[in-house]
Amino acid sequence: MPVGARDKIDRELVRKYAKLKMDNPDTTKLVDSKKMLDAMNDYAMMSRNMMEMNSKLKDICSSVTSKSVVYLRLNFIPPRPRK
Repeated sequence: MPVGARDKIDRELVRKYAKLKMDNPDTTKLVDSKKMLDAMNDYAMMSRNMMEMNSKLKDICSSVTSKSVVYLRLNFIPPRPRK
């Protein structure tokens, strides 16, 4: 998933707020950084596992579908060329 400005409005907002800095050190005390990093790591691992499971599921579904297809032999007569 790409991260960043997608259109002109987003680029202008990024440019506007890029120079702003947080001057409120009290907010860092509200959330333990170790717990936050652990939660982010858990979310990333879950997302990765879901992508791998989705890939495996697609492979299984396509193989089941391809094995269940029954091909019928049709007598195809090509059209005659026009004169």
